[in-house]
Amino acid sequence: MTIRILPEDLASKIAAGEVIERPASVVKELIENALDAGACDIRLEVRGGGQRLIRVADDGTGIAHDDVPTAFARHGTSKLQTADDLFAIQTLGFRGEALPSIASVARVTMITRHVDEPNGTVLKIENAQTLLYQPHGAPRGTVISVEDLFRSVPARLKFLKSPGAESAHIAELVHAYALAYPHVRFSLVNDGKLMFQTAGSGKLSDVLIKVYGGETAREMIEIAGDGAQGTGDGEQEFLTAPRPPFPAIHGFITPPSIHRGNRRLQYLFVNGRWIEDRAIAHAVTEAYHTLLMVGRFPLFVLNLQIPPDAVDVNVHPTKMQVRFREPSEIFRTVQRAVRRALNEKFPTPTVQISDYRTQRTESPPPTSATTTNAALNLIPPTNGQQASFVETVTPSPLHPFTPSSLPMLRVLGQIFSTYIICEGPDGLYLVDQHAAHERVLYEKWMGERAVSTANQVMLEAMTIELSPAQFAVYESERENLGRAGFQIEPFGGATILLRAIPAILKSQEPRKTFLEILDMTDEGGNPIQAAAEARLIMSICKGAAIKGGQVMSLEEMRALIRDLEKCTSPRTCPHGRPTMIQMNVAMLEREFGRRG
Repeated sequence: MTIRILPEDLASKIAAGEVIERPASVVKELIENALDAGACDIRLEVRGGGQRLIRVADDGTGIAHDDVPTAFARHGTSKLQTADDLFAIQTLGFRGEALPSIASVARVTMITRHVDEPNGTVLKIENAQTLLYQPHGAPRGTVISVEDLFRSVPARLKFLKSPGAESAHIAELVHAYALAYPHVRFSLVNDGKLMFQTAGSGKLSDVLIKVYGGETAREMIEIAGDGAQGTGDGEQEFLTAPRPPFPAIHGFITPPSIHRGNRRLQYLFVNGRWIEDRAIAHAVTEAYHTLLMVGRFPLFVLNLQIPPDAVDVNVHPTKMQVRFREPSEIFRTVQRAVRRALNEKFPTPTVQISDYRTQRTESPPPTSATTTNAALNLIPPTNGQQASFVETVTPSPLHPFTPSSLPMLRVLGQIFSTYIICEGPDGLYLVDQHAAHERVLYEKWMGERAVSTANQVMLEAMTIELSPAQFAVYESERENLGRAGFQIEPFGGATILLRAIPAILKSQEPRKTFLEILDMTDEGGNPIQAAAEARLIMSICKGAAIKGGQVMSLEEMRALIRDLEKCTSPRTCPHGRPTMIQMNVAMLEREFGRRG
């Protein structure tokens, strides 16, 4: 086959795929350009999840008339002069690829006026072809409109999620840059509705309230470590402070009582650049060691201040990944700062649990039962006698034991207010109370929904204000929520009226549980309706289930175990996590040396 040079327009579309993956990619590039231009007011309008329209308006320095066409030329940039500049980048953009990439897959209109020019300029481009370029009256700054994104690349449209899901991605991006630049006023209008707006006051605490809500924001702990000094009231002077010759960190974290089952609402910045870094996120989680359950994650906003020559931002076209010259030092800095803040706010005792086999050879076993009693909530013996397993259950043709079924279990107690200790005919069982209750609720729900879904009408409708991301999930899952038993009415903007909840949630706090369900539900875009509905039901069951750390009475534990025994798949929760671990009699006898 003959080798040919690709036409310029086709090459542009391929290159655009590296930078412009979805509507949020366009928003990211345009917002970063506005911030590099010194904007103090950035207004974003989105329609159809960004596929129909993305419009970003700013009050930055603008672009000079003669430079406007060059801005849409590939690798046209004012931010780099020589190759050495790559090693000291202090702007968010620098590649000169964003605008030409966008223009190759959409219709673009730019209206701009440079601060030093009396008149502005209008430029229209479609499929990388200039249709209009002339003087135009305009205020200082730049307005860029991107319409019919990916219309010329139909294959790319197939990979976009629902408009609600794409809007959620855009909202998350706006939240991120609002947190990184609290002195900039951000506004987000989605399909004609104002969804998010910050004051641009310069106080990070004001933005935290907008993104996380007032209740969570008030509980967050400020971090200032290794040279970064906090202001106490959350003012973000961090970005403009002189950069020290060592890593510095500033931001906010949530206390151990506030956590999630995923890493959303974790925002990490390096010199004001929003990045993703698993190692640093892991450093934060490690700092919460012993304070959070496995699989739970804190919320945080952290900005690392690093000399530009100590970080390489020219790693990936999206600029979401960076490479540190001293990654281990960055890891330690973050971990120390977070742990220090937690220790100062929540000094916690240390519980040491050693392997009894090592303890048996190196030191005598403890003689006091106080340590055990602190960790275990054991059921006291009856009438001064140790209770015994009085009911012997053996397999029978009518009730065979299968790998997925459970024998009858006798509840002994609770450990760490999280695990239920049970005795069975073949050994000891430790049951995760949260995972077990999830399984019970899920099978109960799936069994009853074939008949009807019961709900609980509230005496008074509850007004709930949703974040842009939560509102996007609510809209994409509205039908599924209705089938699940929620009665919800729009109340203007991102506010809803909650009139009824599923009966399974009647003992829960409605507002908190509903928001948790929205946060836990995967974003929309799943073409299989049944799978989407099942996913939502799993989120509802997870929100309604007994939580780890919750002390249960003997009657409550017995009832839960009896319900678990009736389940068809009692050994895993609906998400596939095990509900229990088992130590059989043979294992116990071997460990205690009763068998050779």
